Amino acid sequence: MAAKADGGRSAEFYRHEAGQQVPLISMAPQTLEKLFDKLGHFGRFQASVYFLVNFQTIACGIHYLASVFLAATPQFLCKLPGNVTTILVSNTTADPGDLWNLWVPGSRSVIAELENGEIWETEQCSRFKIIGSFELGNYSKGNKSRYSCSDGFIYDQNHIENSIVTEWNLVCDRAWLAKLTQPIFMLGVLLGAVVFGDIADRLGRRSILWFTSVAQFVFGVAVAFTNDYYSFIIVRFLLALVASGYLVVVFVYVTEYTGLKARSWASMHVHAYFAVGIMVVALVGFLVRTWRLYQLILSLVTIPFIFFCWLLPETPWWLLAKGRIEDVQKLVDRIAQWNRVKIPCHLSVMQVNSPEDSTDKEITNNQHVTKEKKMSILDLFRTCDLVKRTITVWLVWFTGSLGYYVSSLGSVNLGGNEYLNLFLAGAVEIPSYIVACAVMDRLGRRNTLAPSLFLTGITCVLSMVIPQDIEALSITLSMIGKFAIAVAFGLIYLYTAELYPTIIRSLAVGSGSMMARVGSTVAPFCVLLSSVWIFLPQLIVGIMSFLTGFLTLLLPETLGRPLTQTFEEAAELQRKLKQEKEASKHGGSSAAMVRIEKQGYITDGMEKSKEEQNLIEHLTRL
Repeated sequence: MAAKADGGRSAEFYRHEAGQQVPLISMAPQTLEKLFDKLGHFGRFQASVYFLVNFQTIACGIHYLASVFLAATPQFLCKLPGNVTTILVSNTTADPGDLWNLWVPGSRSVIAELENGEIWETEQCSRFKIIGSFELGNYSKGNKSRYSCSDGFIYDQNHIENSIVTEWNLVCDRAWLAKLTQPIFMLGVLLGAVVFGDIADRLGRRSILWFTSVAQFVFGVAVAFTNDYYSFIIVRFLLALVASGYLVVVFVYVTEYTGLKARSWASMHVHAYFAVGIMVVALVGFLVRTWRLYQLILSLVTIPFIFFCWLLPETPWWLLAKGRIEDVQKLVDRIAQWNRVKIPCHLSVMQVNSPEDSTDKEITNNQHVTKEKKMSILDLFRTCDLVKRTITVWLVWFTGSLGYYVSSLGSVNLGGNEYLNLFLAGAVEIPSYIVACAVMDRLGRRNTLAPSLFLTGITCVLSMVIPQDIEALSITLSMIGKFAIAVAFGLIYLYTAELYPTIIRSLAVGSGSMMARVGSTVAPFCVLLSSVWIFLPQLIVGIMSFLTGFLTLLLPETLGRPLTQTFEEAAELQRKLKQEKEASKHGGSSAAMVRIEKQGYITDGMEKSKEEQNLIEHLTRL
């Protein structure tokens, strides 16, 4: 192979087919990005795969938020022993059918006359038999004998015909069981993300997508047929495991099928399908008021995916990592056919000794050396700058998740139509991701993240000071807050990966993701604090948003900056950023244009592509 072609490239770069030279692409992982330059970064094949797998992402949003109506607690009173003929509520005598139009929680108890002439007084968690009085309007005469609610409870069915609360009487001393429904589900989410993220690396993305998709359908339907609270909780926990597993793996799957030019917006808009799931919950909840049918319909919404998920191919990155070169070639040919690429791309199983591939080899060798030393969570706190950075990033992850789920779960308590509120809480997310993608590449990551956190805090403060009877304004502020926190929550994935060098990038994103799931587990409890003070959840989210917003301003901007690989490069970049900041203060705008250079650091297009792939590989691994 002594002959040279195309400016010195080895002849191994070409294969003769039908009288023409067809370019060969090296099979090094660093240069696999070349495939997307040849095949298209988001062609017909990638678009089909993208929309197919994300259709099931809607199911994840459905199951995450389904409990807002599954475990809804309507107005209730202790049931009286016998048929009620007349009731007295706040000095108003009425028929029993008018009870829920007259009585509200916190008002005086209800006096009732039974068919046998007995007078009873009922409250939410107790009932009293009035002895020595047969006058319905007399509250004071006679003695009261207190009885437990052994006959059960009566519920207001004007809005919800039944829920798990009404079916299993999860009120009064059993109310805490209903309140645990969402936190236990979120614990399953936390565990599922860890378990399936690791298994997907071993068995492949496609097999995990198959399993978690079918399991979501099976467990979702099984929830509707549970006969007691504890079986309901167990099956919902298993549902959370597989729903979380799918959401983690689909993110990696999508990014491994899209080219560098489309990867940022494609990965961020996965969240938009989750938001569609929230909207479906609101719509089905409005149309179906019985919890078993409601759960069954929600589980059937994405059943078409079950029939097509077996068509999904494995990703080229995973196949390459397992050394399945022939399968990669078959997949490339299939993509080329779908994308109507006229010149086929044939893959070389050998590294080619061209300058470009030499660069890749050098980078790979450098990575191998740095990875010989196993990194630990303590390496995120190696220097003072990293300590401040890690604490700030963790707080942003926690606050973003906390604010996201507090806003979503609390939307049904804003007043007005609870179904419309939840629908708007999902709908407002879709434009937020579009805005985030557009703004972060113009203003920068930090300059997008910090204002979104401040806006979240401002809306929380305003919601506490405006009159509560102005429901439209309260709902508007809540939706603005949800928009802002969705921007922050969607952006933090990419920003975290860009803030850390390659050797600890997976640890940084993985630990941040765990902090987000801690926030999602805490969020249901935070919503319950509204029973202590109605604005306590907004106060907590507002304080956290302002705190993390100010700390975010101390982080470096990463837009247009080279991705670092080692701690030394990260420290050098931080030093250059400080010099630039000082120059901008004292030397004017011209001095602010300090070039960030590093000896031996490669910033060409292929290096950037390789680093972007490493970044994506670790985005949601945990």
